[in-house]
Amino acid sequence: MTGDRPAILLITADELRRDALGCYGGQAVATPHLDALADAGTVFDRAYTASPWCLPSRASLVTGRYPRNHQAYSNFRDTTLSADIPNLYTTLGTAGYTVGHIGKCHYTPVPYGSTRPDRTLPYDEFRAYYESLGIEHLALQDDKQVSVWFYDDYARELDAAGHLADYRSAVWDREARKVFTFPGPAEWHPDAWVGRKACEWIGSHDDSRPFFGWVSFSGPHFPFDPPKEYLSRVDETLVGEATVVPEEWSDPRRFHYRSFHGSAAGAVEGAGYHDRDEDYWHRLRLHYLANVALIDDQIGEILRAAEERFGDNLLVIFTCDHGEMLGNHGFWGKNACAYEDVLHVPLLLRRPGRAGAGTRTDRLTSLVDVHPTLVEAAGVSADGTSGDGTPSGAVPDGRNLDGAGHRYVFAEGEGFLTVTDGQRKLVTIHRDGTVFTELFDLDTDPHELHDLSADPRYSEARQDLQAAVLAALVDTTLP
Repeated sequence: MTGDRPAILLITADELRRDALGCYGGQAVATPHLDALADAGTVFDRAYTASPWCLPSRASLVTGRYPRNHQAYSNFRDTTLSADIPNLYTTLGTAGYTVGHIGKCHYTPVPYGSTRPDRTLPYDEFRAYYESLGIEHLALQDDKQVSVWFYDDYARELDAAGHLADYRSAVWDREARKVFTFPGPAEWHPDAWVGRKACEWIGSHDDSRPFFGWVSFSGPHFPFDPPKEYLSRVDETLVGEATVVPEEWSDPRRFHYRSFHGSAAGAVEGAGYHDRDEDYWHRLRLHYLANVALIDDQIGEILRAAEERFGDNLLVIFTCDHGEMLGNHGFWGKNACAYEDVLHVPLLLRRPGRAGAGTRTDRLTSLVDVHPTLVEAAGVSADGTSGDGTPSGAVPDGRNLDGAGHRYVFAEGEGFLTVTDGQRKLVTIHRDGTVFTELFDLDTDPHELHDLSADPRYSEARQDLQAAVLAALVDTTLP
């Protein structure tokens, strides 16, 4: 018997901008199911990812630690999670929960160099590694591009249905530049498959053990590939234009001068601004938002299945690993990007019994807070996990949360560290032997167009944030 411990459902999207959702002011596409989830719980208005890269951010979600403390800090180097670090799967499994994961894991780098446009490769060792982390039930769709490069569970079923070759060709089409419509039936889109598998697993759960499931959509991460019928769900007049200041690309003090974010150009001295025009950015945004509509539909089905199965004794958290630039500053993607577009993420919390429904908080929150929140909800003390987060659901009725947040939050990765207090942000990036430092005032410059790191009026702010970084690094606990 499960007693009164809640069923726990963690739902994440990949590369999702918070302003794509109606509950965060988005208007171009309707997101009724996520908006309803927001109305049923608490909306966190100042939530930040722990890393702009997929792998380190997901490792922070599952461990409650910043990358400096879980050491899985790169999408590209051979970094894995230590078995000595408690994670959500092992902790909740030990506490008696049945533990499952549907969709994207990405806790170890993909061997990109071995990928081929003409065939799909085995993926068994990746699956075995994920299961070794404590996952009992795994339905793996480990990123859209991974699913055409390697035979995860989704790729096997897509191939059996006769659609894998067409999807692989679309992903590898360089002329499309990552923007196209899904070449198969909508029900075979990766995000539709994840939603379907999640509903099936929730419906099959028995009452012998309490339930924990992580449903992890790989969209709207690129390639921007919604089913064609979803394009009409987007109001094209409201998709907006990219915020671009070309002068940023000619200033050698700025990180822009050294590399493209979200392109194959890499770090090139004085590379300059690329040649993509507003038509490209418009199509990219249109396809991205259409994928958001698809994910919202799937989340509606998942929540319906979970409420039918578990009733009101259900805790739901929705968030993402990081955001997406969508053409702002001339970038798409997120890698090594310190802008609010990428670091400032959506976070929704629905408590059992819908306690605190309709509340919002300005509490400064990090995704490292998700782990202790879920662990504590399961009746396990979060103190023994040695994490960096604090429980975000500690106030059961959702009130009086504003004073309980972090003073500073961090985003980290290989050669990359950002700290913010929610008003000012200090960025430090090491690239090719050069240290780039940027400072932004988010209150007066929300689009982060003006670097203030050399402005004497902000010297005290810079010193304050640098002191916060030093204190955090001194307090680092290695596994």
